Amino acid sequence: MKIIDVLKQDKPAFSFEFFPPNDNDGFDKLFETIDNLKPLNPAFVSVTYGAGGSTRSKTIGLVGRIKKEIGLESMAHLTCVGHNSDEILNVLGDIKKQNVDNVLALRGDPPAGETNFTKPNNGFGYAVELVQFICEHFSFCIGVAGYPEGHPESSNREEDLFHLKKKVLAGASFIVTQLFFDNKYYFDFVTSLRKIGVDVPVIPGIMPIVNLKQIKRFTKMCGATIPHDLMVRLEEVQDDPESVCQIGIDHAANQCRKLLMQGAPGIHFYTLNRSRATLSVLERLV
Repeated sequence: MKIIDVLKQDKPAFSFEFFPPNDNDGFDKLFETIDNLKPLNPAFVSVTYGAGGSTRSKTIGLVGRIKKEIGLESMAHLTCVGHNSDEILNVLGDIKKQNVDNVLALRGDPPAGETNFTKPNNGFGYAVELVQFICEHFSFCIGVAGYPEGHPESSNREEDLFHLKKKVLAGASFIVTQLFFDNKYYFDFVTSLRKIGVDVPVIPGIMPIVNLKQIKRFTKMCGATIPHDLMVRLEEVQDDPESVCQIGIDHAANQCRKLLMQGAPGIHFYTLNRSRATLSVLERLV
């Protein structure tokens, strides 16, 4: 089933993002997480692609297994990094063989140790090119990424919105946002998109804070910010992991409740392959 059809249903679409583990123990823990979350009836789950396509086979196998064995709708992430167009065509074919209908088309981050993205030979330098290529060869439902606080590489907000509109015009059916901790960024982002004619669903991406050092690292990478008052509360208890986690869950639950009350089509949870925080948030919403 295509995610855009799920989003047309008259109820919030909750979804979860996972990443392919490195070993069998990691896969065991991941499927334990999925088992814990399945009773919540997620609209779909997504699986990341890894730097430079480093988890290509794992991603494809995992989205197929989640759909066939667990019975959840799945979406495969796909990046431009390290692949020429022929290789990407093969990846898309392999995804289709898994009966997966949905792809999240991303440019991707530079490989480890590199600071700048380099366009592969006979490949793509921007996500919009990937979206166009997918539409030319397949009938996938395509999602793309949006940055409520602006893409770290964009020179200004207008440029960032313009590039996102190009991805939608090229064939993207919905947008999943990068994580954020202040809902004002999301609603301002959606309002700005509507003003320039972008009317596809915009799913807010939420990551409950469970580790302060970890979230500081993530926000530095993606350009997100943590509200000052929230940071103060977290730093006051940073030596008490359980208190940090509880503050993070409380904040995420309040975020999600207000997002849904004000019209967000659902919530996409960045789970980090763990279920506790996401379960705790959703238990307060359903």
